[in-house]
This record gives sequence, C-alpha cells and structure tokens, in this order.
Amino acid sequence: MEEQHHIASAFDRDLEKVQAQIIKMGGLVEEAILLAAKSLETRDEELAEKVRAADRVIDTLESDINEQAARVIALRAPTAIDLRVILSVIKISANLERIGDYAKNMAKRTSVLAQMSPVNDSAGGIRRMARQAEEMLRDALDAYIRRDVPLAAQVIARDEDLDQMYNALFREFLTFMLEDPRNITACMHLHFIAKNIERMGDLCTAMAEQVIYLVTGEHPEDNRPKADETSLAVDP
Repeated sequence: MEEQHHIASAFDRDLEKVQAQIIKMGGLVEEAILLAAKSLETRDEELAEKVRAADRVIDTLESDINEQAARVIALRAPTAIDLRVILSVIKISANLERIGDYAKNMAKRTSVLAQMSPVNDSAGGIRRMARQAEEMLRDALDAYIRRDVPLAAQVIARDEDLDQMYNALFREFLTFMLEDPRNITACMHLHFIAKNIERMGDLCTAMAEQVIYLVTGEHPEDNRPKADETSLAVDP
C-alpha cells in the first residue's frame, strides 16, 4: 500500500511539472497572438521580429513537454484515466505549438505589409479577430486547468463567431481588390493572416474538445457546420 502511494505521489509530481509547462507555453502563445496583431496594426517590424524569435521558445517547450510525458508513461505505467491525462497534455501542447506557428506567420507577413500602403481599417479587423482567438485560447486553458466542461463548451460555441468575423473580412478584402487592383497583393497577405487566425480558433476548439474528453471520457459530438464560407487557397 505504501509503495502504491509513493508511485501515485511521484506521478502527481511529474504531472504537476508537465502541466506547469503547458501553462507557461500557453501564456507565451497568448502573448504571441496579441503582439503579432499589434505589430501589424502599428506596422512595427521590430515587434514582428520579436514574435518570430519567441516562437523558438514555444517550439522548445513543446519538445520538453513531449519528453516529460514520454518519461512519465515509461516510468510510471499510468492507469487508463492517468494515461488519458498524459495524452491530453501531448495533444494540447501540439495545438499550442501550431497556434504559435500561425502567430509567427502573421509576423512574417507584417514585414511585407509594412512596405505597402495600408488597406482601409483592415488591420483593426485583424486585431479584433486576434483578440477573439486569444480569449478563446485563454478560456480553453482555464477549462483545462479547472477541468471545466461548461467553459470548454463555451469555447467551442464561440468558434462560430470567429468564423463569421473571418467571413466578413474576406468579403471586405474582395471588395478592396475589385475597387483597386493595386490592393490585390496587400489584401492577399491580409487574407492569409485572417485565415491563420481562423485556424487558431479551430485549434482552440480542439483543445476544448480535449478537455471534455479528459473529464467525461467521451468526445463531444461535432454537429456544428463550419461557418467558413470562403474557398481561396491558404497557407499549408
């Protein structure tokens, strides 16, 4: 009995460490989203470069989390429910890393857009989308920490709002391109940025779904159609 308690305590300590890394990683990704949007709006290439550099830290954290999770599985032989926790950690860290990549991609395009004339208030629309995505991410992480199924469900529901914001911006970009062909290049870059943010919402939704699975053992039913109405090619 004492040995089992020792093993359980060791597992709990290991899990606390890896979950602390998840929280750290999540905070860096939240900051990356907001700073990438700010660099676009203010045309701040130095800030954009800061976002790109910070992505290396996010990538390193994901690698560390995967190594820690693999070590826990190998050394602690977790039970079914504990294994579910570890696998959730791995999936959430992968989603965070991908969101960080999208923030980095936004920052890369900022450097190009800074050399072009602004297109109306498109940067403001991008900022509002980024804020929505960042809030979804923050709530998805909070839901994970607190094992809060209702909050996770709210994150999933709010993805439709982000899709609608993206659709509205997409229509604006089409209008700007039709009105003045000189806007085409800038609007294409802006469209890719908006699409990156829309995909961030998808990843936040995946994290929220993982929380529900972690708590209930069941995946939520996906009955909600995507509200993305566009068909332009996007970044791979």
